[in-house]
Amino acid sequence: MLGSPCLLWLLAVIFLVPRAQPLAPQDFEEEEEDETETTWPPFPAVPCDYDHCRHLQVPCKELQRAGPAACLCPGLSSPAQPPDPPRMGEVSIVAEEGRAVVHWCAPFSPVLHYWLLLWDRSEAAQKGPPLNTTVRRAELKGLKPGGVYVVCVVAANEAGASRVPEPGREGLEGADIPAFGPCSRFTVPPNPRTLVHAAVGVGTALALLSCAALVWHFCLRDRWGCPRRAVARAAGAL
Repeated sequence: MLGSPCLLWLLAVIFLVPRAQPLAPQDFEEEEEDETETTWPPFPAVPCDYDHCRHLQVPCKELQRAGPAACLCPGLSSPAQPPDPPRMGEVSIVAEEGRAVVHWCAPFSPVLHYWLLLWDRSEAAQKGPPLNTTVRRAELKGLKPGGVYVVCVVAANEAGASRVPEPGREGLEGADIPAFGPCSRFTVPPNPRTLVHAAVGVGTALALLSCAALVWHFCLRDRWGCPRRAVARAAGAL
């Protein structure tokens, strides 16, 4: 009698408890696939080495393609719109050679080329040759000492060209030029060599006048005699 319940319990354990099934090779392959499909978050993108004021700056799109890792370019306006005006920078004047070096910064717009406009006390501006999109510096030659000039940089693409201030009656000299706009007004100082030559000429002329005055004085005294000596002789004769 005691053996019957034990036998029944043993049969229940054998037939009712589910058996553990062995893992098939497919199960191992699925686990490996799950591990390989795990994607890590990408590294954060850094800004490209792009300076819109640097001379001969490579376009940012080319930096993205050439770099080993992805980088971010500054946002640009639509290529279907004319570019925003560039920002004029420093104008370095070389008075001895009658020239000036103009610097500017590119706008945040697609640009195909630049050119310069130069006013010299006239309503008609002198337009320079087209410059490619990497250029941020250009040279102005043939400037006159003491001359007052206004220079503007213009950016252009297929949609048009950037705006410049409207000229006044005397060119852009009478126009309102913003401080951080595309234009700059500058004056070429007198040539230092010219000042030196003028000073030497004035000094030489003064020296010659002084010598001429002394020679004239001595010639008159030799011819007419000294007035003081003549008065003294007349008094002694009396």
